[in-house]
This record gives sequence, C-alpha cells and structure tokens, in this order.
Amino acid sequence: MIQIAILGFGTVGKGVAKVTEKNAAQIEKRIGEPLQVKTILVRHFQDGPYRQLMTDDFSRIEEDDDISVVVETIGGVDAAYTYTKRALAAGKHVVTANKQLICEHGYELLQLAKRRRVHYLFEASVGGGIPILHPLTQCIAGNRIEEVYGILNGTSNYILTQMVQNGASFADALKQAQQLGYAEADPTADVDGIDAGRKICILGDLAFGRQIREEDVPMTGIRGISLEDVKIARRAGYRIKLLGRALRLAENQRTAYVAPHLIHEDSPMAHVEDVYNAIMVRGNAIGDVMFYGRGAGEMPTASAVVADVMECLLTSPRKDDVTWNADSSGFCDPQEVVSRFYFRIDGSLSDALYAFGQVEVLSENGQTVFLTDAISEKKARERAEQLSVCTCLRVLS
Repeated sequence: MIQIAILGFGTVGKGVAKVTEKNAAQIEKRIGEPLQVKTILVRHFQDGPYRQLMTDDFSRIEEDDDISVVVETIGGVDAAYTYTKRALAAGKHVVTANKQLICEHGYELLQLAKRRRVHYLFEASVGGGIPILHPLTQCIAGNRIEEVYGILNGTSNYILTQMVQNGASFADALKQAQQLGYAEADPTADVDGIDAGRKICILGDLAFGRQIREEDVPMTGIRGISLEDVKIARRAGYRIKLLGRALRLAENQRTAYVAPHLIHEDSPMAHVEDVYNAIMVRGNAIGDVMFYGRGAGEMPTASAVVADVMECLLTSPRKDDVTWNADSSGFCDPQEVVSRFYFRIDGSLSDALYAFGQVEVLSENGQTVFLTDAISEKKARERAEQLSVCTCLRVLS
C-alpha cells in the first residue's frame, strides 16, 4: 500500500481525500497498489470521517518513512514554503496547487527536488482540473512556443458573463459570485488580476524557460469595466474577457501582463462562459491549441493533484524534468506590445480623429467609442492624454 499525507484540509485538501477514495479501484489499477491517505496536517482539528488521520505536528509526516508523497494544499507562502522544503529535504515527493508559492519559490524548490531526486509537481496550480502544464512541457515540447494566453480566473469570467447575459452591474455580479462561493469575501486577487497574473507567470516560465517575476508583470483587473462597455462591445461583435498573456518577442525577449481584452465573437475564447477557463498555446509547428474546462473547484483541482501524485509514483525524476532558468533578464515592458485599442471617451469624434487619425467608430451616443489601428500601448496612452478617457482596453488580434 502506498501512503500519502495532505497538508491543509480546506476545499482542495478535502477534494484530494475524496478523489483518492472515490476512484480507488482505478488508481490502484494504474499504479499497481492501493493508495491511501495516512496523515492530514491541520491547524484546527475537524470532526468527520477523517478526524482520526489529523495531526498538528508536521514532524509526524516528515519522519514517517511510509509516507512517500506529500500533498500541499495550505495555500499562501510562509507555512507552505517551510513544510515543502522540509518534505523535499526528507526525500518525499511533493505535489501542490499553490500558484503563489510556485511564483515566489518555484525555481528554488525544483532545484531542491532535483538534488534529492524526488518530484515537485504543480499541474493544478494553473487551470485547476485543466491539463495544461504537462502538455506544454511534454506533448508539444517540440515546438517553439510563441505565445500563451487565456482566461485564467473563473471568478472574473463569471462576473463578466453575468454582465453580458443578464445585464448585471459589476457590483451585483460580484455579490452573486460571493453568494455562490465563486468569490471570497475579499475578492481582490480575483477581480484585480493577481490570481491570473501568478498563473501567467508559471505558464511563461515553462513556455520560455526563463523566470518571469510576479512583480514585473502589470496586472489590471475588471473593476473598471462598466456595463456600458460590455453592451457596446457586444453590439460590435466582441466580448470582454480578462486575459493573462505571455509573449515571446524578438531576440528571445519576452513579456507578460494581465488585462481585460475585447475578443471577436468568431474566436472560441469569446464563448468561454461562467467559471470556465481556457488557455491558448501558440507553437511554431502546431499552431494554436486551446485547453478548456473548469479552472477551479474542489473536485476538478483535486483531479489534477491526484494525477500528479500518480505521476510521482509511476515515473522516476530525471535531470531534464520541468524547470526554468532563474535568470529573469530579457523581460520587456508590455506597453511596447502592439495591438488595437478600444476607447470610450467624453468627447467628439473630431477629438478622437485628431488624437489617433483613422479610427473605427463603435458608438457616438453621448460619448464616443472607437477602435484604433494597431499601435503600442505606450503610444496609445500618449495620444490619449489630450482626451477625457472613460475606458481603455486592448483588442486581442
């Protein structure tokens, strides 16, 4: 029998325990032995069927030679980082869904895992139950990845969906998301683009093989999106989506950012609704490949975690396992990335033409709404300085 430990017993931790039990026969058939949760590390003991497995002493896990895989579902950085280092140092595989920990300490922990000849896997840190990291680093590894972008936060996508389909305001849609459990009481990480930013850092690290630091990535969320913008965009054949993007630039430079975009309705990405996520990978040989599914939640995320646990048990760590270069140089300001821009201004069409020259007019009802020709964000904002701008958004090309 193979025994594992779970650190933390919130939504994801409970999901891992449930998947391990529910799919026990299938898992055993695949790995050749029964898989059992032996110990669960908690801060506060909880009543229920797993009560007898709980401990508040990590050393019981660290020193238990029968535990071969540790699943970290604590979240945050401080305790998760400490326990992960100790587990890896003790020669145990570690699986996590902790995107913040990967962003801040991923390279260090991967190097420690290599030295100890164990796995450190984190498929569930991006896209929840959507398999994306393994395909990115294995199935399409023969490609030069040019770009990765996607809808990476289900909460923001749910809010935008409610605004489009039901005419809800941002505030009302957010309140509904909180009532349904899609958004936390403090929704900052979701609606301000931080969650998506951490995920695009991880995707960029793996796609381009070099560190993208969270602090270098501009993150703009959806708080500034009005219902009026949503309606105008839809009438013009677009949908507004919050995207994380990582792009390869000339001379092996790269950039990344998070921001709301107008996406034309002909794109499959425009029709990703509610709490679903979608990630597009553009390779120089394969072209565009999209991965779609539930990006969060107890069971989808647990599914990815358990798959990583099984990989730990079925494969031996190799020198060429997933990692990236710690060198973060060569990161460029995304303001230099060229695209079309959507502007809603308090002003006339003459004002828009004076600032930008030729534009595509979407609306002149009280305010002027238009799309620019392709231009860098830096130049777009410079030209818009003389205008009274209500909204400025990128257009995905």
